[in-house]
Amino acid sequence: MKNSVFMEEMDAFTYREKLAKDAVVFIPVGALEQHGSHMAMCVDAALTKAMAGATAEALTADTDGALEGIVCSAINFGYRSQQRSGGGFHLSGTTSLSGTTIISLARDICYSLIEDGARKIVFMNGHYENYQFIFEGAELALEKASAEGIKNVKIQLLSYWDFVDDATIQELYPDGFTGWDLEHAGVMETSLMLLFYPDLVDMDRIDPALYTGLPAELPNYDVLPIVADYTPPSGCLSHPGASTREKGIILRDVAVANMVIAIEDERFETHYGVDWKRTIAAFANLVLHFSSNEFGGSTITQQLIKVLTEEDDH
Repeated sequence: MKNSVFMEEMDAFTYREKLAKDAVVFIPVGALEQHGSHMAMCVDAALTKAMAGATAEALTADTDGALEGIVCSAINFGYRSQQRSGGGFHLSGTTSLSGTTIISLARDICYSLIEDGARKIVFMNGHYENYQFIFEGAELALEKASAEGIKNVKIQLLSYWDFVDDATIQELYPDGFTGWDLEHAGVMETSLMLLFYPDLVDMDRIDPALYTGLPAELPNYDVLPIVADYTPPSGCLSHPGASTREKGIILRDVAVANMVIAIEDERFETHYGVDWKRTIAAFANLVLHFSSNEFGGSTITQQLIKVLTEEDDH
């Protein structure tokens, strides 16, 4: 059996062994949603699972195996697509859940993992509209665990696009960035799909007659019933034409690296503010390369020390 970070590809005994070593468990949350004529409708769930897998692998590599990751099966349906961030749930193909259903799914899956022994859980969101419902489900799972006497659980919620830094945005969007809400089926998602799932993308299906009115110009409020004419005819909110696999590599690498830092920094209760493994490695690097600063301690405390001392070279 192959070595895998994906839970459904593990045998139950390997899964238990990883949990016994305090593995970080990722829960990808996506959606089944239209993404124009050039991409499959599984984008949100597929990309989130792929990004969670890449982050789990990077976490293991960055800690030399001290911290492993397990990626659950993705929640493949999401909350109703909003017109200002996903084109709208009126578009056929977009198959939605109610907020209460997502809360229940997040709560039940999370608590089941806690019962299995998971103590560090990361919800990775890949559908803009899901976040607050995941948050509520996570909080309810945590409250239930606490009521059952399980006090040492930590749950982290994140959306992977929030870990693409400003410098990368400027590099990839030289003509200006409209914001993540209007990136639905745009350069970010299309580039990542060209990287992870190129067979689910067909750039030749970007019909100029269909892909008009992009980026979308939408009111700064919502209307129900949905006014269908507000949504561009393609269902996309920004143009995917500048997407490339190479941009997907950059987006993946930057987001994964920053998510790994965020997950490691949330270990402060375990390592008491100083990550000795990374600190010793950084010191050894300093000795070997004198003033070179190829890497350093990554925790919040250590970064704070750098800021307070105004020293960034050791």
